[in-house]
Amino acid sequence: MFSKNIIPKTVNPDLKKEREGANFSSEEFAAWWAGGKEKLEFNRSVREYMYKDFDYNENQQLYYKSHEDMCEFAVKSSIDVAKKLRQLQARRNPGGNEYWPTLFDEPELWNLHRAGNPFSVMYMVVVDALKTQCTPEQYKEFGVRVERFEVTATYAQTELGHSSHLRGLETRADFDRITDQFVLNTPSISAYKWWPGGLGQCSNHAIVMAQLYIDGQLKGLHMFYVQLREEGTHEPRPGVHIGELGKKMGFLGVNNGFLGMKNVRIPRTRMLMRHAHVHRDGTYVKSPVEALTYFAMLSTRCIVARNSAVALACAATIATRFSAVRRQSPIDTSLPEPQILDHVTQQLKVFPEIATSLAYGLAYNYLRELFNATSRDINQGNYNRLPELHSLSCALKVMSTSDSAAGIERLRLACGGLGYLASANLCNIYVNTVAACTYEGENTVLLLQVGRFLMKSWRAAQSGATLAVTASYLAEVHQNPEFGLWSGSWDNLVKAMQFAAANKTRLAFKSLSNRIDNGESERMASTHTGIELTQAAQLHARAFVVHNFLAEVTGPKSKARSPALNRVLEDLLELYLVNITLNNMSDILRVVHLTDEDLNKLQARLEAALAKLRPNAVAIVDGFDFGDAQLNSTLGFHDGNILERVFDAALKAPMNRKSVPKSFHDHLGPFMKSNI
Repeated sequence: MFSKNIIPKTVNPDLKKEREGANFSSEEFAAWWAGGKEKLEFNRSVREYMYKDFDYNENQQLYYKSHEDMCEFAVKSSIDVAKKLRQLQARRNPGGNEYWPTLFDEPELWNLHRAGNPFSVMYMVVVDALKTQCTPEQYKEFGVRVERFEVTATYAQTELGHSSHLRGLETRADFDRITDQFVLNTPSISAYKWWPGGLGQCSNHAIVMAQLYIDGQLKGLHMFYVQLREEGTHEPRPGVHIGELGKKMGFLGVNNGFLGMKNVRIPRTRMLMRHAHVHRDGTYVKSPVEALTYFAMLSTRCIVARNSAVALACAATIATRFSAVRRQSPIDTSLPEPQILDHVTQQLKVFPEIATSLAYGLAYNYLRELFNATSRDINQGNYNRLPELHSLSCALKVMSTSDSAAGIERLRLACGGLGYLASANLCNIYVNTVAACTYEGENTVLLLQVGRFLMKSWRAAQSGATLAVTASYLAEVHQNPEFGLWSGSWDNLVKAMQFAAANKTRLAFKSLSNRIDNGESERMASTHTGIELTQAAQLHARAFVVHNFLAEVTGPKSKARSPALNRVLEDLLELYLVNITLNNMSDILRVVHLTDEDLNKLQARLEAALAKLRPNAVAIVDGFDFGDAQLNSTLGFHDGNILERVFDAALKAPMNRKSVPKSFHDHLGPFMKSNI
């Protein structure tokens, strides 16, 4: 009935018209979003080389594999990526590292790791942890081998019985003075390491987080570099019980695993000793700052915040292109069915998510700069920025993952029934993003940590002490608690969010203090104030994001952009600020006097912002510059031939290779005959 290839070679006319009707340059947007024209060209050249043999059909067949085949395929795919990156590095800049291993797990190449990257943790966490926690001698001895992929390694911290409560970890490392070794044990099932990516069958080494004991005395959590499998045979070493967790919602081939240890011995020099030390005679020298042990996690949280913004942008691109092509539900029955993007309800599902991905992408840029500045300070023995970095990385990790997960689900719903298809790839984007709400710090636990930072900051504001830059608004509100006149300007909207956050912080501090005054310990009082602490933390994060978004769009950097691009970014800023204000109105009304007319004006501004973005929506998501292979979505192709691609994917499903399934002969047919 159909020709071999039913997909047109031309671009869908609706999508073509959308691009031609934009009033700004997608190319300029793409260069700005990438970090400059040179970076954009670099990204495109990498994609062109790495994806040139990409097989869309093979990729669609991935969903039909068994779990074991999926894991085997994941290893093959990721090793293929590593090989190609090494070739690219050798071809373009031998001896450099801008391609390999830097790009191995970067968003540009996500979809080449088609079933997930079982070595992602190695390059996202382990290498950084070794660089920041090893002495130079240790890194030269075994860290370099991991970086060069001579061995494989994962990061084993979470346990079956303990995750976010790190101090409760049970894995222990006892120092044996006689042999100059550490003896590692997981004394119970709850102590088994659980979840590390690649641990199941792909890693032969691990950084193991364990409680250090010397002469029976607990010295706290430390990192140990442990060999788990023989390098030649890959067989588990004596005392090591290791395996794979089984099928999950997402990250299908990442090979998450478990690890138990019984009297596993490692040399004393395999404890990572850049900050804390155990000498040959058993003398223990503690780290100057305990938080340095977890510094690698801060880097990972920064990456998670970025990845969530990228995932949301991917989903927004798919949903926007789908909405520009899909026609349904006539507004005027005398006219043809309109593009569903013309419906204001569809615009409200899609456009705010475009703005949100932008807001969190810009917030990540600030966070990464703060991380780099803190790293430089630590190298100079200055640890003053650590509390702020910890707080902001927690806050942005939480809000970017939760907002992106919720946004991706809204975008999937915006694609109707077709969004439910695996070939749309929205399900895969969603399950990988929602997992980030739990790993690298469960979101509620991280919000509580941000809440504690806010309590310290509010106490400092009361005493007149200097606050961290990202919390400085607390001091301003404490000194001038009256909001003043409502104007509805962008500065005014940001100020309203800051006042709401400061008020929530004040109320949480008051509740905490009252509980302590009534005889509760500070820990118990914090537990009982947990709801208010998490609410304050969420508003604090939102206050930072809106403030940063405003500064990025209207600040000095705007002078380097064209007026046309600035207008589009201002339209996105307007939508984000108005929408986030309306969504948090219950908290804002506690600190700002707004009339019914003021609220009506905000609603009118929301609808006006949607209408203003409508002509540019497709061009904006084009500016994210995702290649078709990156999106891997039948609904999101640049050519907009959605119906044909959806149908083509269905035709190629394995179930359609036979006209009559085996189950008819074995079960269905005989059962129907038995009823005659």
